[in-house]
Amino acid sequence: MDMGAVKLLLSPLLVGAASLAGRRWGPAVSGWLIALPLTSGPIVYVLALDQGPPFARAAALGMLSGSVSQALFCLAFGGTIRRVPWPLASGAGALAFAASTGVFRLLTPPAGLLYLIVVAVVFGVLRLLPPSSGGPEVPRTPPVWDIPVRMIIAVSFVGGLTAAAPSLGPRLTGLISPFPIITLILASFASRLDGAPAALKVLKGLLLGLFSTSVFFLVLAVLVVREIPLGVVFAAASAATLAMQGGMLRLVRRFLS
Repeated sequence: MDMGAVKLLLSPLLVGAASLAGRRWGPAVSGWLIALPLTSGPIVYVLALDQGPPFARAAALGMLSGSVSQALFCLAFGGTIRRVPWPLASGAGALAFAASTGVFRLLTPPAGLLYLIVVAVVFGVLRLLPPSSGGPEVPRTPPVWDIPVRMIIAVSFVGGLTAAAPSLGPRLTGLISPFPIITLILASFASRLDGAPAALKVLKGLLLGLFSTSVFFLVLAVLVVREIPLGVVFAAASAATLAMQGGMLRLVRRFLS
């Protein structure tokens, strides 16, 4: 496997495809799709090849913890976006993510318990976020450079974090890598173009997608250190994720309002 291909091609291509799909079906679907481990999944794969399965397992557990941090990001961003400009809401979300990351640096719950915590927190945030009704009936057309910028940010984030992983260690690498940089861009652009309701739809879509993402990292954490070929492990994690994502599809419309 060519490391450069994983880091420099796969992630930005997937992000670009998800962004185009989101334009076709709306901001909530955009957030729901981008919640998939489009960048963090390749990071774990590269780490498993470069650093070994135990390192990859620790990173996967950190990324599972990161789902809680992403949910709290959504709560802080979504809870403030109707009252303050999007840069301040973005800052509130980043601070919430950083605070959660600091907590999980000190705590290491077992994989099963951690998964239950993720599910409980995501459900709670979905209930606490304000309604996403309202906004323009016809969204404005985004600028032509929008998707290329998202792809550049994705490949920079994946490449930079993978290069820094040996210095950061597996736990911190796993905790930082789920930072919702693409979601921040999607929600900020949605707010700037179409108002707070559109940004909230992105966030709610992401939260629904986190159920699938957490399954991906739970399966990885359990299987990656076993005597199973790495390709089979990732195939199993991907299959479980897609099954959960398909089951969540019908719920996306419910949380659009």
